[in-house]
Amino acid sequence: MAGLPKSFTAEPYSYEDARALSHGLGLSEPVAIALVRRGYHSPEQARRFLEADESHPHGAFDSIGEVCAPLLAAIERGGLITVHGDFDVDGVCATAISVGALRDLGARCDWLIPDRVSDGYGLSEAGVDALASRGTELILTVDCAITAVDAVAHARQQGIEVVVTDHHQPGPELPDCPILHPSLSGYPFSELCGAAVAWKLTQALREAAGHDAAEADRDLDLLALATVADVVPLLGENRSLVRRGIELARRTRRPGMRALMAVSHCEPSTLDEGDLAFRLAPRINASGRLYRADAGVELMLTDDHDRAGSIAAELDRANLERRETERGVEGAASAALSELPERLREGAAIVVAGRGWHPGVVGIVASRLAERHLKPAIVISIDAEGRGRGSGRSVPGYDLLEGLRACSEHLQRFGGHRAAAGLEIDPERIEAFREAFLSHAGAAIGPGEKVRTERIDAVVGGSGIGLELAEELERLGPFGAGNPNVSLLVPSARIRDVRGMGEGKHSRFNLHSGVNRALTVAFGRPSIAVGEDEPVDAAVRLEVNQWNGAVEPRLVLREMYRLGGEDADSSGAASEHRCEVSEAEWWERFDAEAAKAPGGRVSAPRAGSAERERVRRGGSAAAIVAELVSSGDSVLVLSADASRRAGFAAGAAGLARFGAGAPLIACGRCPLEAIETLRIARSGRLAMADYEALELVPDLAADYRHVVLVDPPASPGLFELAGVGGGPGRYLHPVWADAEIDFAVSILDDGYGLRRSLRSLFIDLRAAGPCQGETLRGALRGGGRHPRSPELAARCTSVLAELEVAWIEAESGVRRLGAVSSEGTDLGRSPAFRAYGARHEEGTRYLESLRDP
Repeated sequence: MAGLPKSFTAEPYSYEDARALSHGLGLSEPVAIALVRRGYHSPEQARRFLEADESHPHGAFDSIGEVCAPLLAAIERGGLITVHGDFDVDGVCATAISVGALRDLGARCDWLIPDRVSDGYGLSEAGVDALASRGTELILTVDCAITAVDAVAHARQQGIEVVVTDHHQPGPELPDCPILHPSLSGYPFSELCGAAVAWKLTQALREAAGHDAAEADRDLDLLALATVADVVPLLGENRSLVRRGIELARRTRRPGMRALMAVSHCEPSTLDEGDLAFRLAPRINASGRLYRADAGVELMLTDDHDRAGSIAAELDRANLERRETERGVEGAASAALSELPERLREGAAIVVAGRGWHPGVVGIVASRLAERHLKPAIVISIDAEGRGRGSGRSVPGYDLLEGLRACSEHLQRFGGHRAAAGLEIDPERIEAFREAFLSHAGAAIGPGEKVRTERIDAVVGGSGIGLELAEELERLGPFGAGNPNVSLLVPSARIRDVRGMGEGKHSRFNLHSGVNRALTVAFGRPSIAVGEDEPVDAAVRLEVNQWNGAVEPRLVLREMYRLGGEDADSSGAASEHRCEVSEAEWWERFDAEAAKAPGGRVSAPRAGSAERERVRRGGSAAAIVAELVSSGDSVLVLSADASRRAGFAAGAAGLARFGAGAPLIACGRCPLEAIETLRIARSGRLAMADYEALELVPDLAADYRHVVLVDPPASPGLFELAGVGGGPGRYLHPVWADAEIDFAVSILDDGYGLRRSLRSLFIDLRAAGPCQGETLRGALRGGGRHPRSPELAARCTSVLAELEVAWIEAESGVRRLGAVSSEGTDLGRSPAFRAYGARHEEGTRYLESLRDP
């Protein structure tokens, strides 16, 4: 992974749809947003997904009768039925399900799973000859043989009936025999794994033989294991089958499943799809990869607890050996890649080959290479007899099977699907195949920088990451292919208190988001090279962690994205926002404010204007705004002082990274033209202003889909102005907390309390002495990063003039101003100061009333 740039992407979505899901189904906003981003736009669609109870009868296969007939006849006459499976988990489970059911129905039944090394994949003519010699009368294939046209014809020539059940992609010609296949047999759900197809057949056989078809449910634990391990999409009926299967597996009495859980250190009561994929499945696969897969079938069929324990221990040892073998082949494959000429090494795909590489692990190694380099990868093992057998894994957007088909002139045999495939090749053709395959991949994938992209489902802040959300997210499971675990992004977070765990292989730390923090673990990362005050965007998985009887939420780090830069402070402390008002406009606004009644209030919105829907929630304001921006809607952020908050929207940690582009920022010190520019909202645009700007342009917020109040307004009138532009699909989001109220009070103190502002202005005027023109305006504005607005300067000047501590005169259009001594001045003598003070007190009371009780 090192050296590849990383990024995250958050797809635009309909916030209205998310609100409908949240209200209609009682979901939290992050869960509702995740569902909408995954294509579930209506409450009914989301409800069906969450219920995960899609099911279709076995009779929905239009060939089910044709397939059952020869099997029932063979059972009736006592003919030997051989179940021919595959050596992976799907094939092993399909074989165990089929053999168990056939024996329940009184069949004479055995099984055959070919050896990966000596026999290769699928039904072969040599395999048919071996079965003929032992008296097999009917071959039932499971999870294989949809492309075995010649082998089926060979079996029929020897008087052996064949029934094919499979789910792999068929070739241009089909075997001449009864076939049960989701796509070919008209089944309404085409993504069943091989074991599920076999399980549907056992339902039909039981029913046809006068048994209860529900007896097949006893094999749902195997079906769940096979479905997860075969990486078929966990959508539709597969979700229902896996959920039901996991529930059965948690309480199963099957000795083999119990023994496998024991050696895998799985707690049966909390077993989940992750345990199936990463603990149970590898141990069954290990036997098929290195030796024969028969041990897995026997494990799942035996009723002997002692025998089950012995087999499970054997599989555990094989898995340890598989890991060692895998590491060796991976190292050799990486070395082979590095030795290729640069043109081939840096091409659009990877093809490497080596002698003596164990063929049982080349698929895993290909997967590792594809993930590391973000390229389709094919790893080929050349055995002692000079045969080349390879396995390939793809990357999103590239159809691996189509790539092999385009290069088939160089191959002896191939098969699989768009994400994974196997092949056989004459070693002398490897070089030509590599050239052809890299050329096809280059044309299909196209040029462009490879970027490791993390898909984000929802943006959250620290306060929203708790046990309640973790438990709610579990409803979206089971997770796997087609339904990956939910990825949450915590923006502008800090990583602190990093400690090692798991003998130094992993680390744990506190992830800080605002004032909140959450325990986080990073598996496979012994250290985290990030400073405690360096902001990062952290992509995490939230899960329910059960340990020693305690139940708590836990974050698992998926990826982190460093922001860097001094201006990354979301408070805006290190961000620059400069605004220059022309001299003419500055004095025009100064005069307009001076002419106003000091106690004037904000004008209310025009009568009849629709209200926005208020969405009040706590949590990180940065996370809330980031999520809204990522929806693709227009967002206006209102603050107490946009200049001081500029870093919230801009800078290295700015929200442009969520798809809004460079933000538009205007504060009350900006030219009116700049503030007016914000009036016209653009789709996907982020803008920031403050309440002083809103007073200058009262309909500023009207066109925005979302108006977010990161700081509270200092009056009900300002709150109403912020809500202008209501109607369906228009939202007002008050997101402040106590810290933001404190900030707003501080800004109000400067603007209308005036004591600090008067003191600083008087000091600037006295330093400047009697002055006029631009020197005078400079003194009134003051220095620093946040100068006084024309309106604030006018308010302060009015008070100083009433107190006679400053003199103002205008002669022939020239303004002159100076300051005299202010010792012992009682500010209360100024009517303007008292009027501004009344507004200040009223605003302070209003702001304090907004605090949570």
